[in-house]
Amino acid sequence: MSDLSRFGVSAEEELLQNFDRMIAGQGYANRSEALRDLMRDALVKSKLEDAPETGRVLGSLTLVYDHHASDLNDKMNSLQHEYFNSIASVLHVHISQDDCLEVIVLRGEISQVRALADALLSLKGVKHGKLFVTLPAQEIVEPKKSAPKN
Repeated sequence: MSDLSRFGVSAEEELLQNFDRMIAGQGYANRSEALRDLMRDALVKSKLEDAPETGRVLGSLTLVYDHHASDLNDKMNSLQHEYFNSIASVLHVHISQDDCLEVIVLRGEISQVRALADALLSLKGVKHGKLFVTLPAQEIVEPKKSAPKN
């Protein structure tokens, strides 16, 4: 973090007390840290909404599925090979006699990441799943433009 700026925020006492309880429960040391995280989250959300089909993203897809489902493993492997450029890593966990959990770490063009997630989530035998998408840290906050040199 480079230059820090201070600013004041006005809020109703009850709202502030509820916020303080919430962030204390989440382990924040102070309001500034919590507000910075809220600001980053809002910036990521806005940038993802403004450019829904272009741009590089990072993400994870978590799937819970029935490993007994007919041909599911073959279909999942086939899709992952088709989108191999978007996959950074895969974690596979045996949850029970019937269920597996898979976490797929993704990176690349958002359209490709979403296409892979949609294809995997829609397979018969996938019980539940969720895609989480974010931006590389350097793309969350645009750097200051330096003054032209004479």
